[in-house]
Amino acid sequence: MFEVILKRFEQPDEIRTFDKGKFEMVNVGGMTIGRATYEPGWKWSLHVGKAVSAKSCAVEHVGLVLSGRATAAMDDGRVIEMKAGDLFYIAPEHDSWVVGDEPYVSLHFLGANEYARQK
Repeated sequence: MFEVILKRFEQPDEIRTFDKGKFEMVNVGGMTIGRATYEPGWKWSLHVGKAVSAKSCAVEHVGLVLSGRATAAMDDGRVIEMKAGDLFYIAPEHDSWVVGDEPYVSLHFLGANEYARQK
């Protein structure tokens, strides 16, 4: 039997909210797809890391920027800027922040290990 599953972010399976942002997750086809929405002024180390007493994000990210711009700064000093249309891989041990006055929105494709680490 062939199965078809349709889901939308308007009814996510889980939502994580924090100051200046949210991360919505939808589980489909054995994987989790997340949508990050961050307002101008959002910074991971201030708005997420501070609450969990972490200087750097310990999760790897694979995704696609839908709108806005953000910077990812690796703990080793490398810094990249991402913009709409960019596909990205970001290794653990980084900080990130929104650049400019437009909200940043991206999709994140999470395997089982990455989803478990984000819990």
